[in-house]
Amino acid sequence: MCRLVVLAVLLAWLGPALAAEPVLTVRFGDQTHRLTAAELLARPDARTITVEDKDAYRRPMAYQAVPLLRGGAQGGPGGGAVPWLAVEPPDRPWPVLPGKNMTTGPFYVVWQNPERSGVAPEQWPYAVAALEGVESPAHRWPRLRLDASVPADAPARRGQEVFVTFCLACHRLDGGGGATMGPDLGRPMSPTRYLTEPGLRALIRDPKSVRTWPEQHMPGFDAATLPEADLDAVIAYLRAKAAK
Repeated sequence: MCRLVVLAVLLAWLGPALAAEPVLTVRFGDQTHRLTAAELLARPDARTITVEDKDAYRRPMAYQAVPLLRGGAQGGPGGGAVPWLAVEPPDRPWPVLPGKNMTTGPFYVVWQNPERSGVAPEQWPYAVAALEGVESPAHRWPRLRLDASVPADAPARRGQEVFVTFCLACHRLDGGGGATMGPDLGRPMSPTRYLTEPGLRALIRDPKSVRTWPEQHMPGFDAATLPEADLDAVIAYLRAKAAK
């Protein structure tokens, strides 16, 4: 979903670059442009919004932001989630994150009404330096796709979406993907073949409860972040891919 948002970045943003900092790099196709915080904050569609920032600041936050969808906030009553690019004013930095020596700036993707579209914490990237328009993962890496014989309402179909949202940033699957931090979850063997289901569930929920090593980076995904139904779905997806 994050990649879909990036694809919707306003082409109107693509203007002349200035040398001032901070700067957001926008890559769309073969074009690259650099936009300063001041340029973004001066846009006519920039506004102050309030969002329920449950993951980073864990409280409601007001941000100066520009819309990430053409036409601005089109969600409206009963509509979907609305993404914004929050811009940290250079002269008024945001609060330091709890337990960290940094803010979420200079640029931060935030959402209004995230519950309407099932937006996950991974889809609130902060300390953003660049946005890039790319193909959807399933088109970019066909190996991620399920076999056409899998029914449209099968849990594995939902599991493919969950995998792309939560896992693809760090893992590949059968060679599909561009991540290098974690192991490929299909090659040479799927974890569904060498872990029991309770063991696999424990690994996803709390990796250190299953195994540890010095360079371990994988976070745990609690039920608030990854609901039980989504955990069931991603395991069904991994099983379906292993079966083929």
